[in-house]
Amino acid sequence: MQIIGYRMICKLALRNITASKKRSSVTVLLTSITTALLVFSSAWMDGSHSTMIKNAVEIYPGYIQITDKEFRANPSFDHLIFDAATIDRKLAKNDAIATYGARFESFVLFSVGEKAVGGMLTGIEPEKEMQLSRLSSSLKKGEYLSADDTNQLFIGSELAKRLKLDVGDEVAFIGSGADYSFAADNLIIKGIFQTGLFDFDAASAFLAKGYFDQIMAAENYATHFIVLPKQPEQAGQLAETIARDIGPRYQSASWNQTMAGLVKAMKLDSVFGYITLGIIFIVIFFVIMIYTLLAVFVRIHEIGILRAIGTTPNQILAQLLLESSLLALVSVIIGGLIGGAFAYYFHLNPIVFSGMEEQFKQYGLAASEMPTAFMPLVILRDMIIMFGLSVLSTLYPILKVNRFQPVEAIHHV
Repeated sequence: MQIIGYRMICKLALRNITASKKRSSVTVLLTSITTALLVFSSAWMDGSHSTMIKNAVEIYPGYIQITDKEFRANPSFDHLIFDAATIDRKLAKNDAIATYGARFESFVLFSVGEKAVGGMLTGIEPEKEMQLSRLSSSLKKGEYLSADDTNQLFIGSELAKRLKLDVGDEVAFIGSGADYSFAADNLIIKGIFQTGLFDFDAASAFLAKGYFDQIMAAENYATHFIVLPKQPEQAGQLAETIARDIGPRYQSASWNQTMAGLVKAMKLDSVFGYITLGIIFIVIFFVIMIYTLLAVFVRIHEIGILRAIGTTPNQILAQLLLESSLLALVSVIIGGLIGGAFAYYFHLNPIVFSGMEEQFKQYGLAASEMPTAFMPLVILRDMIIMFGLSVLSTLYPILKVNRFQPVEAIHHV
Protein backbone atom coordinates (compact mmCIF):
# COMPACT_ATOMS: atom_id res chain seq x y z
CA MET A 1 0.00 0.00 0.00
CA GLN A 2 2.86 2.36 0.80
CA ILE A 3 4.50 1.66 -2.59
CA ILE A 4 1.23 2.55 -4.35
CA GLY A 5 1.10 5.72 -2.24
CA TYR A 6 4.56 6.80 -3.39
CA ARG A 7 3.69 6.03 -6.99
CA MET A 8 0.56 8.14 -6.66
CA ILE A 9 2.63 10.98 -5.17
CA CYS A 10 4.96 10.88 -8.18
CA LYS A 11 2.03 10.86 -10.60
CA LEU A 12 0.36 13.78 -8.82
CA ALA A 13 3.62 15.75 -8.78
CA LEU A 14 4.17 15.24 -12.54
CA ARG A 15 0.51 16.04 -13.28
CA ASN A 16 0.66 19.28 -11.30
CA ILE A 17 3.87 20.34 -13.07
CA THR A 18 2.43 19.71 -16.55
CA ALA A 19 -1.04 21.07 -15.69
CA SER A 20 0.33 24.39 -14.37
CA LYS A 21 2.49 25.14 -17.42
CA LYS A 22 2.67 28.89 -16.83
CA ARG A 23 3.74 28.57 -13.19
CA SER A 24 6.24 25.81 -14.00
CA SER A 25 7.68 27.77 -16.95
CA VAL A 26 8.23 30.91 -14.86
CA THR A 27 9.94 28.86 -12.11
CA VAL A 28 12.20 27.08 -14.60
CA LEU A 29 13.01 30.33 -16.42
CA LEU A 30 13.91 32.21 -13.22
CA THR A 31 16.10 29.43 -11.82
CA SER A 32 17.72 28.66 -15.19
CA ILE A 33 18.77 32.28 -15.73
CA THR A 34 20.11 32.47 -12.18
CA THR A 35 22.10 29.24 -12.62
CA ALA A 36 23.52 30.39 -15.96
CA LEU A 37 24.59 33.71 -14.42
CA LEU A 38 26.26 31.94 -11.48
CA VAL A 39 28.13 29.53 -13.76
CA PHE A 40 29.31 32.28 -16.10
CA SER A 41 30.21 34.67 -13.25
CA SER A 42 32.37 31.99 -11.61
CA ALA A 43 34.05 31.20 -14.94
CA TRP A 44 34.70 34.89 -15.61
CA MET A 45 36.10 35.56 -12.13
CA ASP A 46 38.36 32.46 -12.15
CA GLY A 47 39.48 33.18 -15.72
CA SER A 48 40.38 36.81 -15.04
CA HIS A 49 42.33 35.83 -11.91
CA SER A 50 44.22 33.12 -13.82
CA THR A 51 45.06 35.63 -16.57
CA MET A 52 46.32 38.21 -14.08
CA ILE A 53 48.46 35.65 -12.26
CA LYS A 54 49.81 34.28 -15.55
CA ASN A 55 50.77 37.77 -16.70
CA ALA A 56 52.36 38.65 -13.37
CA VAL A 57 54.39 35.42 -13.30
CA GLU A 58 55.48 35.54 -16.93
CA ILE A 59 56.49 39.20 -17.03
CA TYR A 60 59.65 38.46 -15.05
CA PRO A 61 59.45 36.41 -11.77
CA GLY A 62 58.95 33.02 -13.47
CA TYR A 63 57.10 29.86 -12.43
CA ILE A 64 59.97 28.33 -10.42
CA GLN A 65 63.01 30.00 -8.83
CA ILE A 66 66.10 28.16 -7.61
CA THR A 67 68.31 29.96 -5.07
CA ASP A 68 70.69 29.25 -2.25
CA LYS A 69 68.62 28.21 0.79
CA GLU A 70 69.60 31.43 2.62
CA PHE A 71 69.29 33.82 -0.31
CA ARG A 72 65.59 34.72 -0.04
CA ALA A 73 65.93 35.60 3.65
CA ASN A 74 69.30 37.34 3.17
CA PRO A 75 69.90 38.26 -0.52
CA SER A 76 73.63 38.97 -0.40
CA PHE A 77 76.67 37.83 -2.42
CA ASP A 78 77.49 35.45 0.44
CA HIS A 79 74.52 33.29 -0.58
CA LEU A 80 74.94 32.94 -4.32
CA ILE A 81 74.76 29.82 -6.43
CA PHE A 82 78.54 29.37 -6.71
CA ASP A 83 78.41 26.41 -9.11
CA ALA A 84 75.83 27.34 -11.72
CA ALA A 85 77.16 24.70 -14.15
CA THR A 86 76.20 21.89 -11.74
CA ILE A 87 72.64 23.21 -11.40
CA ASP A 88 72.52 23.56 -15.19
CA ARG A 89 73.48 19.90 -15.71
CA LYS A 90 70.90 18.66 -13.20
CA LEU A 91 68.10 20.70 -14.72
CA ALA A 92 69.00 19.49 -18.22
CA LYS A 93 68.15 15.92 -17.15
CA ASN A 94 64.57 16.75 -16.10
CA ASP A 95 62.12 16.01 -18.92
CA ALA A 96 59.33 18.01 -17.26
CA ILE A 97 61.23 21.28 -17.82
CA ALA A 98 60.58 23.26 -21.02
CA THR A 99 63.54 25.59 -20.51
CA TYR A 100 65.55 27.28 -17.76
CA GLY A 101 68.10 30.06 -17.41
CA ALA A 102 70.51 31.64 -14.94
CA ARG A 103 70.30 35.24 -13.76
CA PHE A 104 72.59 37.42 -11.69
CA GLU A 105 71.06 40.51 -10.05
CA SER A 106 73.13 43.31 -8.56
CA PHE A 107 72.24 46.73 -7.20
CA VAL A 108 74.26 49.49 -8.92
CA LEU A 109 74.31 53.24 -9.39
CA PHE A 110 73.58 54.49 -12.93
CA SER A 111 75.00 57.87 -13.84
CA VAL A 112 74.59 60.33 -16.71
CA GLY A 113 76.43 63.62 -16.23
CA GLU A 114 75.45 64.92 -12.80
CA LYS A 115 72.34 62.74 -12.64
CA ALA A 116 72.63 59.45 -10.69
CA VAL A 117 69.90 56.87 -10.04
CA GLY A 118 70.07 53.56 -8.20
CA GLY A 119 68.74 50.45 -9.89
CA MET A 120 69.04 46.72 -10.49
CA LEU A 121 71.49 45.53 -13.14
CA THR A 122 70.85 41.93 -14.14
CA GLY A 123 72.80 39.53 -16.29
CA ILE A 124 70.49 37.28 -18.35
CA GLU A 125 70.76 34.67 -21.08
CA PRO A 126 68.87 36.57 -23.83
CA GLU A 127 67.71 33.62 -25.96
CA LYS A 128 66.42 31.62 -22.98
CA GLU A 129 64.88 34.74 -21.44
CA MET A 130 62.64 35.07 -24.50
CA GLN A 131 60.78 31.98 -23.23
CA LEU A 132 61.19 32.57 -19.51
CA SER A 133 59.82 36.12 -19.37
CA ARG A 134 58.15 38.80 -21.47
CA LEU A 135 61.12 41.17 -21.52
CA SER A 136 61.65 40.77 -25.27
CA SER A 137 57.93 41.22 -26.08
CA SER A 138 57.87 44.35 -23.88
CA LEU A 139 60.30 46.10 -26.24
CA LYS A 140 59.23 49.72 -26.71
CA LYS A 141 62.15 51.15 -28.66
CA GLY A 142 65.43 49.92 -30.14
CA GLU A 143 66.40 46.22 -30.07
CA TYR A 144 66.40 43.32 -27.64
CA LEU A 145 69.69 41.79 -26.40
CA SER A 146 71.61 38.94 -28.03
CA ALA A 147 74.05 36.50 -26.41
CA ASP A 148 77.16 38.02 -28.01
CA ASP A 149 76.38 41.60 -26.93
CA THR A 150 79.04 43.29 -24.83
CA ASN A 151 78.23 46.65 -23.24
CA GLN A 152 74.74 46.84 -24.77
CA LEU A 153 72.07 47.68 -22.17
CA PHE A 154 68.35 46.85 -22.22
CA ILE A 155 66.72 49.37 -19.89
CA GLY A 156 63.28 50.02 -18.37
CA SER A 157 61.30 52.92 -19.82
CA GLU A 158 60.84 54.75 -16.49
CA LEU A 159 64.52 54.38 -15.59
CA ALA A 160 65.49 55.70 -19.02
CA LYS A 161 63.11 58.63 -18.53
CA ARG A 162 64.60 59.46 -15.12
CA LEU A 163 68.10 59.45 -16.62
CA LYS A 164 66.91 61.20 -19.82
CA LEU A 165 68.28 58.40 -21.99
CA ASP A 166 67.35 57.21 -25.46
CA VAL A 167 68.53 54.40 -27.72
CA GLY A 168 72.21 54.87 -28.58
CA ASP A 169 72.97 57.03 -25.53
CA GLU A 170 75.72 56.19 -23.07
CA VAL A 171 75.30 55.59 -19.35
CA ALA A 172 77.93 54.75 -16.74
CA PHE A 173 77.42 52.50 -13.75
CA ILE A 174 79.36 51.66 -10.62
CA GLY A 175 78.70 48.74 -8.32
CA SER A 176 80.17 45.79 -6.52
CA GLY A 177 81.31 42.59 -8.22
CA ALA A 178 80.43 39.12 -7.01
CA ASP A 179 83.75 39.02 -5.13
CA TYR A 180 83.02 42.45 -3.59
CA SER A 181 85.53 44.10 -5.90
CA PHE A 182 84.82 47.50 -7.50
CA ALA A 183 82.96 47.24 -10.83
CA ALA A 184 82.26 50.02 -13.33
CA ASP A 185 81.72 50.44 -17.07
CA ASN A 186 80.19 52.63 -19.75
CA LEU A 187 77.14 51.04 -21.38
CA ILE A 188 75.26 51.84 -24.58
CA ILE A 189 71.44 51.77 -24.62
CA LYS A 190 70.41 49.09 -27.12
CA GLY A 191 66.73 48.87 -26.26
CA ILE A 192 64.06 50.27 -23.96
CA PHE A 193 61.26 48.08 -22.57
CA GLN A 194 57.95 48.78 -20.86
CA THR A 195 56.18 46.01 -18.95
CA GLY A 196 53.58 48.28 -17.36
CA LEU A 197 54.87 47.53 -13.85
CA PHE A 198 56.05 51.00 -12.82
CA ASP A 199 58.48 50.00 -10.05
CA PHE A 200 60.05 47.32 -12.26
CA ASP A 201 60.38 49.65 -15.27
CA ALA A 202 61.85 52.37 -13.02
CA ALA A 203 64.65 50.26 -11.56
CA SER A 204 65.63 47.49 -13.99
CA ALA A 205 68.25 47.14 -16.68
CA PHE A 206 69.75 44.05 -18.32
CA LEU A 207 73.02 42.88 -19.89
CA ALA A 208 73.87 39.69 -21.72
CA LYS A 209 75.19 37.38 -19.00
CA GLY A 210 78.41 36.54 -20.82
CA TYR A 211 79.58 40.17 -20.68
CA PHE A 212 77.99 40.74 -17.26
CA ASP A 213 80.04 37.86 -15.80
CA GLN A 214 83.26 39.44 -17.06
CA ILE A 215 82.77 42.90 -15.59
CA MET A 216 81.14 41.66 -12.36
CA ALA A 217 83.53 38.74 -11.65
CA ALA A 218 80.54 36.38 -11.72
CA GLU A 219 81.76 33.56 -13.95
CA ASN A 220 79.77 30.39 -13.13
CA TYR A 221 77.81 32.31 -10.50
CA ALA A 222 74.10 33.13 -10.33
CA THR A 223 71.75 34.71 -7.84
CA HIS A 224 69.01 32.39 -9.07
CA PHE A 225 67.76 30.14 -11.86
CA ILE A 226 64.33 30.49 -13.46
CA VAL A 227 62.56 27.32 -14.62
CA LEU A 228 59.65 27.08 -17.06
CA PRO A 229 57.69 23.81 -16.69
CA LYS A 230 56.22 22.09 -19.74
CA GLN A 231 52.96 22.12 -17.76
CA PRO A 232 52.86 25.42 -15.79
CA GLU A 233 49.87 24.28 -13.73
CA GLN A 234 52.14 21.62 -12.18
CA ALA A 235 54.82 24.09 -11.09
CA GLY A 236 54.39 23.16 -7.42
CA GLN A 237 55.03 19.45 -7.96
CA LEU A 238 57.97 20.15 -10.29
CA ALA A 239 59.53 22.53 -7.74
CA GLU A 240 59.47 19.72 -5.16
CA THR A 241 61.09 17.30 -7.63
CA ILE A 242 63.82 19.82 -8.47
CA ALA A 243 64.46 20.43 -4.76
CA ARG A 244 65.21 16.72 -4.28
CA ASP A 245 67.50 16.70 -7.34
CA ILE A 246 69.62 19.74 -6.44
CA GLY A 247 70.15 18.85 -2.79
CA PRO A 248 69.64 20.59 0.58
CA ARG A 249 72.05 23.44 -0.14
CA TYR A 250 69.60 25.03 -2.58
CA GLN A 251 65.93 25.98 -2.49
CA SER A 252 63.40 25.43 -5.26
CA ALA A 253 60.21 27.51 -4.91
CA SER A 254 57.17 27.76 -7.17
CA TRP A 255 55.42 31.05 -7.94
CA ASN A 256 52.89 30.32 -5.16
CA GLN A 257 55.75 30.86 -2.68
CA THR A 258 57.73 33.58 -4.43
CA MET A 259 54.59 35.62 -5.15
CA ALA A 260 52.65 34.84 -1.97
CA GLY A 261 51.37 38.41 -1.76
CA LEU A 262 49.73 38.18 -5.18
CA VAL A 263 48.17 34.81 -4.33
CA LYS A 264 46.66 36.26 -1.14
CA ALA A 265 45.37 39.29 -3.05
CA MET A 266 43.67 37.06 -5.63
CA LYS A 267 42.13 34.91 -2.90
CA LEU A 268 40.86 38.01 -1.11
CA ASP A 269 39.40 39.34 -4.35
CA SER A 270 37.70 35.98 -4.92
CA VAL A 271 36.21 36.11 -1.42
CA PHE A 272 34.74 39.57 -2.06
CA GLY A 273 33.54 38.40 -5.48
CA TYR A 274 31.72 35.44 -3.95
CA ILE A 275 30.30 37.66 -1.20
CA THR A 276 28.84 39.91 -3.90
CA LEU A 277 27.42 36.90 -5.71
CA GLY A 278 26.10 35.60 -2.40
CA ILE A 279 24.18 38.83 -1.73
CA ILE A 280 22.68 38.71 -5.23
CA PHE A 281 21.61 35.11 -4.81
CA ILE A 282 20.16 35.72 -1.35
CA VAL A 283 17.89 38.30 -3.01
CA ILE A 284 17.02 35.77 -5.73
CA PHE A 285 16.44 33.14 -3.03
CA PHE A 286 13.76 35.29 -1.41
CA VAL A 287 12.25 36.17 -4.80
CA ILE A 288 11.85 32.45 -5.56
CA MET A 289 10.51 31.84 -2.05
CA ILE A 290 7.89 34.60 -2.34
CA TYR A 291 6.86 33.41 -5.79
CA THR A 292 6.57 29.83 -4.50
CA LEU A 293 4.57 31.03 -1.50
CA LEU A 294 2.05 32.73 -3.79
CA ALA A 295 1.95 29.72 -6.12
CA VAL A 296 1.38 27.27 -3.25
CA PHE A 297 -1.26 29.46 -1.57
CA VAL A 298 -3.29 29.26 -4.77
CA ARG A 299 -3.40 25.50 -4.25
CA ILE A 300 -4.63 25.51 -0.62
CA HIS A 301 -8.11 24.35 -1.68
CA GLU A 302 -6.57 21.44 -3.63
CA ILE A 303 -4.38 20.52 -0.67
CA GLY A 304 -7.40 20.63 1.66
CA ILE A 305 -9.27 18.13 -0.54
CA LEU A 306 -6.24 15.80 -0.58
CA ARG A 307 -6.07 15.99 3.21
CA ALA A 308 -9.83 15.34 3.50
CA ILE A 309 -9.61 12.09 1.50
CA GLY A 310 -6.89 10.72 3.78
CA THR A 311 -3.59 12.06 2.42
CA THR A 312 -1.23 12.64 5.35
CA PRO A 313 0.74 15.91 5.88
CA ASN A 314 3.97 14.00 5.20
CA GLN A 315 2.63 12.78 1.85
CA ILE A 316 1.59 16.33 0.94
CA LEU A 317 5.06 17.53 1.95
CA ALA A 318 6.70 14.78 -0.14
CA GLN A 319 4.55 15.62 -3.18
CA LEU A 320 5.27 19.37 -3.07
CA LEU A 321 8.97 18.83 -2.40
CA LEU A 322 9.11 16.39 -5.31
CA GLU A 323 7.52 19.00 -7.58
CA SER A 324 10.02 21.67 -6.51
CA SER A 325 12.95 19.23 -6.81
CA LEU A 326 11.96 18.16 -10.34
CA LEU A 327 11.54 21.79 -11.45
CA ALA A 328 14.86 22.72 -9.78
CA LEU A 329 16.64 19.77 -11.44
CA VAL A 330 15.38 20.71 -14.91
CA SER A 331 16.24 24.36 -14.25
CA VAL A 332 19.82 23.82 -13.10
CA ILE A 333 20.52 21.43 -15.98
CA ILE A 334 19.29 24.00 -18.50
CA GLY A 335 21.05 26.86 -16.72
CA GLY A 336 24.26 24.86 -16.29
CA LEU A 337 24.32 23.95 -19.98
CA ILE A 338 23.71 27.57 -21.05
CA GLY A 339 26.26 29.02 -18.61
CA GLY A 340 28.75 26.25 -19.43
CA ALA A 341 28.32 26.85 -23.17
CA PHE A 342 29.08 30.57 -22.74
CA ALA A 343 32.04 29.77 -20.47
CA TYR A 344 33.42 27.29 -23.02
CA TYR A 345 32.94 29.70 -25.94
CA PHE A 346 34.69 32.60 -24.21
CA HIS A 347 37.40 30.21 -23.00
CA LEU A 348 38.24 29.46 -26.63
CA ASN A 349 37.46 33.01 -27.81
CA PRO A 350 38.54 35.40 -25.03
CA ILE A 351 36.67 38.66 -24.56
CA VAL A 352 38.77 41.38 -26.22
CA PHE A 353 38.71 44.93 -24.90
CA SER A 354 39.58 46.67 -28.17
CA GLY A 355 41.48 49.93 -27.94
CA MET A 356 42.44 49.35 -24.28
CA GLU A 357 45.89 47.79 -24.82
CA GLU A 358 47.74 50.75 -23.28
CA GLN A 359 45.47 50.84 -20.23
CA PHE A 360 46.01 47.10 -19.72
CA LYS A 361 49.79 47.52 -19.94
CA GLN A 362 49.62 50.00 -17.07
CA TYR A 363 48.52 47.08 -14.89
CA GLY A 364 51.16 44.70 -16.23
CA LEU A 365 48.83 42.86 -18.61
CA ALA A 366 50.45 42.01 -21.92
CA ALA A 367 47.15 41.60 -23.79
CA SER A 368 43.65 43.06 -23.57
CA GLU A 369 42.06 39.60 -23.75
CA MET A 370 40.22 37.98 -20.86
CA PRO A 371 39.32 34.30 -21.29
CA THR A 372 36.87 32.57 -18.99
CA ALA A 373 37.87 29.43 -17.08
CA PHE A 374 36.04 26.32 -18.31
CA MET A 375 36.14 23.81 -15.46
CA PRO A 376 33.37 21.14 -15.50
CA LEU A 377 33.75 20.39 -11.77
CA VAL A 378 33.24 24.06 -10.88
CA ILE A 379 30.18 24.19 -13.16
CA LEU A 380 28.81 21.08 -11.43
CA ARG A 381 29.48 22.69 -8.04
CA ASP A 382 27.51 25.81 -9.03
CA MET A 383 24.64 23.68 -10.32
CA ILE A 384 24.48 21.77 -7.03
CA ILE A 385 24.48 25.06 -5.09
CA MET A 386 21.60 26.41 -7.18
CA PHE A 387 19.67 23.14 -6.84
CA GLY A 388 20.02 23.29 -3.07
CA LEU A 389 18.98 26.97 -2.93
CA SER A 390 15.98 26.34 -5.17
CA VAL A 391 14.68 23.45 -3.05
CA LEU A 392 15.36 25.29 0.23
CA SER A 393 13.52 28.40 -1.02
CA THR A 394 10.36 26.33 -1.48
CA LEU A 395 10.56 24.58 1.90
CA TYR A 396 9.09 27.40 4.01
CA PRO A 397 6.01 28.00 1.79
CA ILE A 398 5.31 24.26 1.67
CA LEU A 399 5.58 23.84 5.45
CA LYS A 400 3.42 26.92 6.05
CA VAL A 401 0.62 25.73 3.77
CA ASN A 402 0.84 22.19 5.13
CA ARG A 403 -0.15 23.44 8.60
CA PHE A 404 -3.70 24.21 7.47
CA GLN A 405 -6.38 21.87 8.76
CA PRO A 406 -8.39 20.07 6.01
CA VAL A 407 -11.65 21.97 6.62
CA GLU A 408 -9.81 25.28 6.90
CA ALA A 409 -7.92 24.58 3.66
CA ILE A 410 -11.09 23.59 1.73
CA HIS A 411 -12.87 26.81 2.71
CA HIS A 412 -9.80 29.01 2.16
CA VAL A 413 -10.38 31.78 -0.36
